[in-house]
Amino acid sequence: MADMGVVVRAAGGPDALEWTELETPAPAAGEVRMSQRAVGVNFIDTYFRSGLYPWPTTPLVPGAEASGIVEDVGSGVTGLKSGDRVAYTMPLGAYRTRRVVPADRLVKLPEAISYETAASVMLKGLTAQFLLTSCFPVKAGQTVLVHAAAGGVGLLLGQWLKSLGASAIGTVGSVAKVDIAKANGYDHVIQTQSEDFTARVEDITGGGRCDVVYDSVGKDTWRGSLKCLKLRGTFVSFGQSSGPIADFKVMDLATGGSLFASRPMLFDYIKAASELQMRADELFARLASGAVQAHVGQRMALRDAAEAHRALASRRTVGATVLVP
Repeated sequence: MADMGVVVRAAGGPDALEWTELETPAPAAGEVRMSQRAVGVNFIDTYFRSGLYPWPTTPLVPGAEASGIVEDVGSGVTGLKSGDRVAYTMPLGAYRTRRVVPADRLVKLPEAISYETAASVMLKGLTAQFLLTSCFPVKAGQTVLVHAAAGGVGLLLGQWLKSLGASAIGTVGSVAKVDIAKANGYDHVIQTQSEDFTARVEDITGGGRCDVVYDSVGKDTWRGSLKCLKLRGTFVSFGQSSGPIADFKVMDLATGGSLFASRPMLFDYIKAASELQMRADELFARLASGAVQAHVGQRMALRDAAEAHRALASRRTVGATVLVP
């Protein structure tokens, strides 16, 4: 079955993304073929496109989250049938109109969750879920710093932290994003173009600093993030939008006050189908209750993926970006 999608034949910038015809096979045993309705855009897509992350195959089809409708199921698949609304997150392969997916990587969508919402939260929302519940279980009354607070994960983290009763401090890269972050659960928002976030955190907390810092920026922020932590605080590095962290030494944790550090990856927290389902169930429940709301800030055609990557890299996006096949 002929299909359309976006491929990368050689590592490079956004212009390396090529709209082309693809072939979609019939599903094998344990697989599902789905017609995709919405595809999420994430920094991990740019890491693969640029060659920062190694490629398992060439050419490469980027894309880590999507939603759609089951068209056909392979032998041995139970619990899914033609017509079911489903979503997934996997490191690669989402930038296409149809695809074949292992059945154990799919979750059914509740009626209350739209295709665009699902495509905007399968990676970002599950990331927020495991960061706040498993990587560092945040409790009411704790103080948390989140970088890129107006980004796709950042907006979800702010709302989730509010629902937990934590005190949330967020950083943003422009004045325009301050009010957006404040409207999504952050008690304090620091504009990093004009403010030193380490000094502001010191001031906001009265010198008490933070229990945990969630840092998806990397190179530009990690040193300051460590300075924002209280004694035995935890530094969680889950992205590198400004570039990879360099020159980090284990002794930095000792001199910072017996700190802890983690570099987690979502896919290590959803390897088992049962764990994926458990985390998705909690995410969908919070979305359905209104405690957390997805914010799709940009919608573009799938064939315009290169422009979506340019906007993401230049920090012109707010919340999630969704590509529509």
